[in-house]
Amino acid sequence: MTRSASHRIIGEAVRGGIVAVCDHASNAVPDGIELGISDETMQKHIAWDIGAGGVCERLARRHAIAAMLGEVSRLVIDLHREEDSDGLIPTTSDGILIPGNIGADRERRLADFHRPYHAAMAQWLDAVQPALILSIHSFTPALETQPGAERPWEIGLLYNQDDRAARQAIRLFAELGVTVGDNEPYSGKLLNATMNRHAEAFGRPYCAIEIRNDLIAEERGQARWAAIIADVAGRVKLALETAT
Repeated sequence: MTRSASHRIIGEAVRGGIVAVCDHASNAVPDGIELGISDETMQKHIAWDIGAGGVCERLARRHAIAAMLGEVSRLVIDLHREEDSDGLIPTTSDGILIPGNIGADRERRLADFHRPYHAAMAQWLDAVQPALILSIHSFTPALETQPGAERPWEIGLLYNQDDRAARQAIRLFAELGVTVGDNEPYSGKLLNATMNRHAEAFGRPYCAIEIRNDLIAEERGQARWAAIIADVAGRVKLALETAT
């Protein structure tokens, strides 16, 4: 395993195979940064993608899909945002004030975490040249600011311009009886920073996968969904290779 302040890599990637990335795997707050919110709040979806890191751990250790995981909370700096994004260092999230981010040293956090993370990902992907990238996230069943808004999907596939892999995955998940969202619960045309940068910019096929977090909050669910995703990913890769 390779580890730094910004990320860790688990498993051995196979050149031309499948890899996974998880921008919001951790709710860790590095020493020297005070967000001014409770430990209870740090367990909520605003601080990390609940269960997503566990799914990636299982993809790597049980299904030979090496994974790169972000190692800082999205409230410290959101690794899944462009450097100039207003949401890079959020001062509020889902209606919760993050007082420690008001007036935060943006350049310092970029230099310490965001840029090293993306530089390492670029180097890793260049070396591996994967046939398929899985970008693993999770979403909350209900936003605190929109408690009545229904989010019925078990899993969602997000994409921007390149939907080659997503189209295959949407079909395959549906055939398994999964309630699957097509650019839901939000659109990859608006929120796709990491895959825009590391996949679409290089013509690399990818599946940006959002899993409803109540399904993967515990280890049993993480293992189940890792197995399902690994199976679908293998068949997506084969379909893409057959089509070329």
